[in-house]
Amino acid sequence: MKARLCLAIALAAAACSKGEDINKQPTFISGPMVTKTYDGTTNDLLTGGLGKTELGKAAHVFTYADPLNPTAAELRSRVIFVNYRALVDSSANGGYGTFWGPNVDKDGNVTTSEGLIAGDETLAFADDGTGKLNVSMMVQVPQSFDKNNPCIVTGTSSGSRGVYGAIATAGEWGLKHGCAVAYTDKGSGNGAHDLANNTINIITGERQDAAAAGKNSIFTATLTDADRATFNTNFPNRFAFKHAHSQQNPEKDWGTNTLQAVQLAYFVINEKYGTLASDGKRHLNTFTPKNTIVIASSVSNGAGAALAAGEQDTTGLIGGIVAGEPQAQIAPNAAIIKRGATAVASSGKSLFDYGTIANLYQPCAALAPGQYKFAIYSGALQTNLQNRCDGLSKKGLLTAAAQTQPDQANEALAKLVAAGWDPDSAPLQGSHYLAPATLQVALTYANAYGKFSVADNLCNYSFAAPTGLNSSPGPLAATPLGANAEAQIFANGNGIPDTAGITIMSNKGATNGGAIRYTLATSPSTSLTDYDLDGALCLRSLATGKDVTGAALTGDLLAQSQRVQAGIAAVQRSGNLHGKPTILVQGRSDTLVPINHASRAYYAANKVIEGASSQVSLFEVQHAQHFDAFLPVADYAANLVPLHRYFVQSMDLMYAHLKSNAALPPSQVVRTTPRGSGSVPLDQSMIPPIAATPAAADQIIFSGSTVTIPD
Repeated sequence: MKARLCLAIALAAAACSKGEDINKQPTFISGPMVTKTYDGTTNDLLTGGLGKTELGKAAHVFTYADPLNPTAAELRSRVIFVNYRALVDSSANGGYGTFWGPNVDKDGNVTTSEGLIAGDETLAFADDGTGKLNVSMMVQVPQSFDKNNPCIVTGTSSGSRGVYGAIATAGEWGLKHGCAVAYTDKGSGNGAHDLANNTINIITGERQDAAAAGKNSIFTATLTDADRATFNTNFPNRFAFKHAHSQQNPEKDWGTNTLQAVQLAYFVINEKYGTLASDGKRHLNTFTPKNTIVIASSVSNGAGAALAAGEQDTTGLIGGIVAGEPQAQIAPNAAIIKRGATAVASSGKSLFDYGTIANLYQPCAALAPGQYKFAIYSGALQTNLQNRCDGLSKKGLLTAAAQTQPDQANEALAKLVAAGWDPDSAPLQGSHYLAPATLQVALTYANAYGKFSVADNLCNYSFAAPTGLNSSPGPLAATPLGANAEAQIFANGNGIPDTAGITIMSNKGATNGGAIRYTLATSPSTSLTDYDLDGALCLRSLATGKDVTGAALTGDLLAQSQRVQAGIAAVQRSGNLHGKPTILVQGRSDTLVPINHASRAYYAANKVIEGASSQVSLFEVQHAQHFDAFLPVADYAANLVPLHRYFVQSMDLMYAHLKSNAALPPSQVVRTTPRGSGSVPLDQSMIPPIAATPAAADQIIFSGSTVTIPD
């Protein structure tokens, strides 16, 4: 043993004496790194062994050898299927298999291939040694990786998804182009802690007892056994989720996590392809930022993480950035945004500010004429939406003279436009609330920003699996999530309830004061079944520091609001990308992340702070919105086009720029043509390319401190 130790020391000393730059595992990696090789025939990196055909089937049936104990391999295939389809339109008429998809090669050619991609996949946690962070990291290196033309693409997860959350976007592009793809769930991934059974997920998705898993858990709520027992007695069968309840405010570290993913990718490719050191065993840092193209990219929250990484990167780790529909919160600045000749009503609000406004008014706006619908609003749904309008009127938040429809709904819609939503997003407001998306985001981020524990039951909300739909008022029955559903949370969940059979409960929303699903909750202050208006007002007060009357908060609510405000301040971005070439691409009709508060605001801030050094282009796409996965729905299919087509082109443009110095197109509005019906196939004429030289009437102009967007 001593001899071997001495030999190791001697070899290390020899390498150092020769000045060799030895490849070393990043110090932030905690626990083992696990690498698996996929042959591209029986299983693969992109499709989980499913291939283009099965990946495109909405009715694809998954079978588990033991549904109560699915294997890591089974969960992986399912999670890739779920995450892929959640990010893009996977319908044939909507462009899948024609403009994107595993069978479409890197040059856009449609092939007969199923698109399986061979290569290595490495999983690991980034942590500080406590096990409380455990940020999931993954590096995929395709067999086609070209040592002579090395490239790395980041795939930070969108939303609160797990580490496979960017597989359909940055993942597919990078793998097809032979790049290593550096993924991370950015500390807000799909970690669900069943507090009653004390079970959690490990990095490969299997469920384990939390105590047995220890630091190997994706997320375990910070509760003592005694506190958890007390909580379970008072609130049985509840779940804690990582993004909401980790008490880490993970968003503040999204840039760091993305940079760490790049560093891990360098380690992995150097271990596999790097030149051997003089000891014949270790590898040198052969691939470095000096000879490797690195594109920080993703969509939504993942895009915001890419921008945050770009701001933090002052050493040249990142070459360029492509941010699709970025959720990036910009610090207040003096920029002015105009659409046509008119300044927009509001821009640059924080996500929690505009999210709590949406949570108030969208349920009423859902009844406005012309709203896109997932289903006909009838029966209890229609009544409860109307009750939200009436509750808002009772509180003085709607003042329509007639106090009847459609006046109330139109006023609610006008409130949203006045708060900064582009008018093009007006028809999408109601469907976004009912999708559901809006309360889910507002509640998760309220908990995250304030670093609240699951035991705080912020604004009297909690997460649980309800008994049926709780269609009659009454307390939540103490019914656990089904055993099969719990075993498969990793594969089916997206990290933010409603998900995997778990929904949001209004803890005091039943008529007897007990808990009930929020959609059926009665607000004590209005006595109306109004989608828990009281809960919505509570969340809004945390954003404003005031109650519904305009009076300043006091006591516990004031303290909670101050905690939330501190968390929001910690995630604000500067807009300073240090001159990095960057593409922002977003749909004008984006309703989840309004473009005035996202790409337009970020673009303006960057131009103000960087001036002539700015290399940011903004591509604003007509008739595009946030959720391409909604496009198969009738109203969406008829009136909207996929943003993903323009994310792919933006990646192509950035790669060409970094590879051969091809010019990036100037900022512009891209004019598109909706299909008119879901039965009409998408064709090239409907989604023209981003123009190298846009017409003057389509150019986005920055002058002084003003951004002017063409109508």
